[in-house]
Amino acid sequence: MTGCCMAAQKGSSGDPAYLAAALAVPGAAPDMRAALRDRLIALDGGFFDMGTRKSRFPEDFDAPRRKVRLSPFRISATACTNAEFARFARETGYRTVAEVEGWSYVFHLLLDDPARFPTSPAGLRWWRKVDGACWHAPEGQGSDITGRAAHPVVHVAWFDALAYCHWAGLALPSEAQWEFAARGGLARRKFPWGNEMTPGGAFAMNTWQGSFPDRNTAEDGFTGTAPVEAFAPNGFGLYNTCGNVWEWVRDLYAPRRPEGPFPLRDPQGPENGTGRVQRGGSYLCHESYCDRYHVHSRTRNDPDSSTGNTGFRVAAEDVS
Repeated sequence: MTGCCMAAQKGSSGDPAYLAAALAVPGAAPDMRAALRDRLIALDGGFFDMGTRKSRFPEDFDAPRRKVRLSPFRISATACTNAEFARFARETGYRTVAEVEGWSYVFHLLLDDPARFPTSPAGLRWWRKVDGACWHAPEGQGSDITGRAAHPVVHVAWFDALAYCHWAGLALPSEAQWEFAARGGLARRKFPWGNEMTPGGAFAMNTWQGSFPDRNTAEDGFTGTAPVEAFAPNGFGLYNTCGNVWEWVRDLYAPRRPEGPFPLRDPQGPENGTGRVQRGGSYLCHESYCDRYHVHSRTRNDPDSSTGNTGFRVAAEDVS
């Protein structure tokens, strides 16, 4: 895989040991699970146009649009924070893929001395393999999340997000649920607020400014992640569904199958695929190279891969 927003792949299905570890996590107490569910935003579902008319990246399969019908569901207003993931890790003792393997990918400009970490995926010199990098040490050994409790947790693989959901009694949103919620009720728009990237000349999301990948002017106020409630929420009350961090969703990634004339009802994605889907773009997306920061944008990575620009948000079926 290539791109500013992505890192090297390890294998499309990942290590089955990580899946087993995620599913072995004990569940939270019933009152905790109830509290976590009650915090989710309830959405009525309904019909919407998923995808875009024409994609800049045909390999992303986000075009053409298709009609989808969703049942009611719930979804979190924000990506999972460092504070929330820390509580989960304390209560369960769970160790993420990056912690087990002893390293993760960090963007080079976030390192004090990138030359100390010369190993990069082929063609992606801006990603550096950093020993000790993980969710609680985002820039590697000697770093921590002090002052970043309200920032999205990063360096989490898909399996790690699954483990959190297993503990919380929740789930990753389907890709269709994620996009419906991300749009905030607006139809056929590029962003949750409309079609202008900077409405009224103001920054509305956390992406890259400057010249990627070596000069970030940070005009939006952030060089790395922003707090999960930075910028205004969309019409449904969700924050940062464009930019900040890529968010894992439930679906496998594969070319779209031919579809009939009728709306898809609660689509769950393909039965087989190359990795798992990520949505929303990140603080590294830039129009010069990887403008995957729209509500229809998507990419993929392997479920046991982690980077410093990937997190997740949670969802649940609404059976109330």
